[in-house]
Amino acid sequence: MAKTTKTKRKEYTNEDVKLIKAHSKARTPVAKLSKLMKRSVGSLRQKALALGVGLGHQR
Repeated sequence: MAKTTKTKRKEYTNEDVKLIKAHSKARTPVAKLSKLMKRSVGSLRQKALALGVGLGHQR
């Protein structure tokens, strides 16, 4: 029988949101921010979209 894995999700804290907004203003590349926050690029883009801020150096 195949082993199923439970997906772990890490909630965004207020500090994470502040960091995303600060890097949005600084136009930090998303890949760099992804490594810094230890989150996927897609996750960061989705959160930025929900917050209504752009993300990345080219927008």
